[in-house]
Amino acid sequence: MASHSSFSSTRTHTILVIFISSLQLSSVSSFEYQVGDEIGWVVPHANQTKFYNDWASEKRFKVGDTIRFKYRKDSVMEVSETDYKKCTSRRPNFFSNTGNTVFTLDRSGYFYFISGASGHCDKGQQMVVKVMSLDDHNSSPTSSSSASASVALICHRHHHLLFTIPTFHFLLHLASRIGIF
Repeated sequence: MASHSSFSSTRTHTILVIFISSLQLSSVSSFEYQVGDEIGWVVPHANQTKFYNDWASEKRFKVGDTIRFKYRKDSVMEVSETDYKKCTSRRPNFFSNTGNTVFTLDRSGYFYFISGASGHCDKGQQMVVKVMSLDDHNSSPTSSSSASASVALICHRHHHLLFTIPTFHFLLHLASRIGIF
């Protein structure tokens, strides 16, 4: 019986370490996205003019993430929403034509990108990136209240740990992948 209790205690401590590690990672980690994945930053096909906005809408960008634009004989500009809608800018907030541009998403909110090459934006080489605020990351999309649902895990000697449901699911998934369960 002692070995079962020891295994349970070890498993509980392992879950706790994973949880604490995930909190540390989420507060300091950032991710680099390659715009358009393997396609890169190019004029999309005529029937795919929403390609870059579709690509960006599938991501959950956060402050500190970077996006990499890879292109040839082109450029990338970060512009105002007004200039984005006009597909032109004489005074972009950011401009690069190096062919391998890394842009840091340094605040929450919207970023508007267009190609600086003549006619490319009008053909769909433009993108809106929404960077989530801390509140966006912590709120449930299905809940309008500020209270979040929690799951209690009963640990060794009746101590309780509370996890939000997404964190709990993440921990279960992670624990199963490394063979704890």
